[in-house]
Amino acid sequence: MARPSSDEEAVKAIAADTKMPLETVSRMYAETWAEYSEGARITDYMPVLVAKRVRSALKQAARDTAH
Repeated sequence: MARPSSDEEAVKAIAADTKMPLETVSRMYAETWAEYSEGARITDYMPVLVAKRVRSALKQAARDTAH
């Protein structure tokens, strides 16, 4: 299932917001997309859901390492 080109913009924005390497965010985004799209019938909101999950995971990881 092909993802829209806006995904590249989302990955760049997440990487900038979380100060994480683009490659790391891109890999997480692709993995999360694959997880969410498996068996999905409706994919209209996938980019939003995937971006939210990746951003949340990265922020949580940053909090965990700060303590």
